Amino acid sequence: MPVAEVWPEVERAERLARGAALKWASGVFCRPEHLERLSQYKKRESQRTTSIHTRLKSMVQSYLEGVGWGLEQLREARAELREVSHALRKAGLESSQNTEGVKSLEKLRDVSVNHQQLLAAVSNLPRLYSVRTMVLETERLVESRRLLEAHARLMELEHWQDDILWQLHGNAGTAGSSLSAEDKELVTKYFCGVGRLVEALGKEMWAVVSSALALARQNPTPFVSAVRIVEREEALDQALLEERGGPGGVSRPLPPGRPRCWRACFFQVLEEAVSARFRSVSYLHTRGPGLAGHLSALQHGIMADLATVRHLLEHCVPSHYRLTGAYLRASHRCLHTHLAQVSSWDLESGEIFAVLNWVLHIYNSPDMMGHPELVPEMEKEELGPLISTEGLEQLQSKYVQSVRKSVSEWMHKALQVELQDWQREQEPDTDHEGFYQTSLPTIITQMLEENARVALMIGPSLRDQTIHMGLYEMENLLNRCVCVITLYICVCVLLPFISVCVCYYPLYLYMCSCVSSRKSTESLQQQQSSRAGGQYSRTPPNPLAALDRAVRRACRLVMDQLLLDLQPLLPGLLTRPWLAQGDPTPKLCRVLEHHLDLYSRVRPPCRQRLQEEAQWLMVVEYVRALMQKRLVCRGAEERRQLGQQMVQDDQQFREIFQSLEGEGSVPEVNPLALLPILADFIRLKDPMMLTLEVSGLIAKYPDISEEHVSVLLDVRGDISRDVRGTVLDMLEQSAPPLPLGYRPIFTDILVPPSTLAFCLPTAKCA
Repeated sequence: MPVAEVWPEVERAERLARGAALKWASGVFCRPEHLERLSQYKKRESQRTTSIHTRLKSMVQSYLEGVGWGLEQLREARAELREVSHALRKAGLESSQNTEGVKSLEKLRDVSVNHQQLLAAVSNLPRLYSVRTMVLETERLVESRRLLEAHARLMELEHWQDDILWQLHGNAGTAGSSLSAEDKELVTKYFCGVGRLVEALGKEMWAVVSSALALARQNPTPFVSAVRIVEREEALDQALLEERGGPGGVSRPLPPGRPRCWRACFFQVLEEAVSARFRSVSYLHTRGPGLAGHLSALQHGIMADLATVRHLLEHCVPSHYRLTGAYLRASHRCLHTHLAQVSSWDLESGEIFAVLNWVLHIYNSPDMMGHPELVPEMEKEELGPLISTEGLEQLQSKYVQSVRKSVSEWMHKALQVELQDWQREQEPDTDHEGFYQTSLPTIITQMLEENARVALMIGPSLRDQTIHMGLYEMENLLNRCVCVITLYICVCVLLPFISVCVCYYPLYLYMCSCVSSRKSTESLQQQQSSRAGGQYSRTPPNPLAALDRAVRRACRLVMDQLLLDLQPLLPGLLTRPWLAQGDPTPKLCRVLEHHLDLYSRVRPPCRQRLQEEAQWLMVVEYVRALMQKRLVCRGAEERRQLGQQMVQDDQQFREIFQSLEGEGSVPEVNPLALLPILADFIRLKDPMMLTLEVSGLIAKYPDISEEHVSVLLDVRGDISRDVRGTVLDMLEQSAPPLPLGYRPIFTDILVPPSTLAFCLPTAKCA
């Protein structure tokens, strides 16, 4: 067969080799002078080919030697397999010949088993006959609380039962087999009294453990016996667990009811006894004022029990029991459960305070768990908090809500009492300085400060929440006072037989109260920590803002009364009768003086605020009368008279207010300064100087509008259209922005609409 058919890759490889060689040769011999090195290339390639052939031969030779060694190993393995197969065939023949001999031994084994069972039965007959007697004697020992003797008999009975079960298990057959259900049921039924004895002994023991505190003061012997029995049972449990799966390949089963774990039961019974002792006093007189006494009784009861455990019972148990720590854990868990239930009740503020004070201060104090003898035990035990952080927050929230409810109700009643005092037809009481006074702010301040002091006994957090609540309720009281006073004044105004001044006395009292409340509010704010907050987050960060709003509202109501008294006299201002006779300015001054005399009974700074507001009101109404153009000058003489009369009025107003300036601070911007400026504007002789006059007016009062200046020009009565246009254009171009902190005066003064029917408001009349 041709080589190409056997190895088709050879032909392809040869073609590739020839192509590669041709490519290489064409690259090397691309020029005629390169042919001179042909012999050198030929010799080098011949040597390379020879080296490759040599390596191929060496590799093939190694491969052939390995194949030969493998074939030799296969021949040896085949020979060994023949020998093993022959030996196995021979062993099988010998095994089949011995089968009949094994069958003959089975009868002997059955006889041996029966013999062992009979031997076990004969050896156990004395024990079996005495089981019932032993059970009865042990029952009598248990009933008489001879616990150690009863337990010794019980251990003997259990030992007999265990031996019989183990013998039956060992005789059941080969290793790994188990006792039959019939045999196990037979032994269990015969020794059924042992199970009843275990239950009876345990019941007596746990009764002793439950009454350990009482026995410790009288006769601790039964308790010591119970502890010794517990330790015996623990040792037996440990020994049986170690024997299980012992040597010999047979796993010895545990006796019925093992392991008993009586040590764990001992501590469980102890905790149940603590819980039962705790429940016996937990629900007696726990509501209302008796809650504090109940907590005090719990404190004394727990400390008395701990003293008994520490001084008496601790010496009756092994040291590894750490009985005091166990009693601490049990008492702590019971207290945690009980206080959680108490916290879920609808408690009053006094009850919540008693719980919080007991949990946060008394429980860990040296009088209770912080006792020097208990501190080492407390450090060993990780008891956790008596009430969780969430529970404490809820209790504090309930406390603040309860205090808030009582504070709100009390403030409402106090406001009703204050309202009854307002209805007296006489002036309010005054203090030694002559200021109106009322006991309401003092009482409220004392109440809030007392609540803050009580809350501080629990902790700063509760104090901050209580103060926050108090400030919030104080703001509500201020708002209610404003509403009540407003309604009271409206009713009084409708009743003609009540003096208007008398019905406004509550306002002056209210402003005096605001001054006193400001001091108390600042005092309460200073007591708060920087992280104060809580559920009353709607309270402004600065509650004084509420007081400022209340004072502004009260001032507004007082100014409304002042305006009401001035209203009948205001239409006579800036009229021709006024220009001729000077009326009604003296009457206005008398009304103003009467009101200012009432304001002097108000404590500063509210008094200064009222005086300042009265000045603004007087000036605003005066300028508003001027803007109504009741008097238009007919010549230079009338302009002079008008300006002179305005200056005289200003002088009368100043005399009234200057008599009070020594008692308080002078406002930064005196509104009375406007009247002389307007008088100078009106009596100016040269109209060409009006532009300069208006510039000065705009500089001092930037809120003056084009309409106001236009009315002033109309009042003069001598301004031509050109001058008017120049002044108004200048005003329009130089309207400055209102400076920061500037209080507008012209903004509150509306200019009556023009009566010219054919002049558009937005166009200049030519």
